[in-house]
Amino acid sequence: MAQAVSEKMMSYAEIARRIVTEYASYKLSYGEVTTEAVIDDVNGHYLVVNAGWNNRGHRVYGTAFHLDLINGKFWIQHDGTDWCVADQLLEAGVPKENIVLGFHPAEIRPHTEFAVA
Repeated sequence: MAQAVSEKMMSYAEIARRIVTEYASYKLSYGEVTTEAVIDDVNGHYLVVNAGWNNRGHRVYGTAFHLDLINGKFWIQHDGTDWCVADQLLEAGVPKENIVLGFHPAEIRPHTEFAVA
């Protein structure tokens, strides 16, 4: 059983890396803004961060999205994209019961189609 969990987590880490890397490869069209993939396989953290300056000289900095692997499930901690990270996970074959919309309060999660924790 431990072997199956380990293989699943390795597969999920691979999915997370692919999604983060793909999204980070898109260039923003306003100003000098870089999009960075932040991949921490040891702790199960996967983020995309934007940093730089827009065309009006204003600082741009923030997380586009943040995924964590916690207890064998994807936790979407933040999704500030129109790309819909949950849809990307579903397309990669992750079942809804292994996706937690962590950006929703615990009392809201039972009313979604996804896992509660």
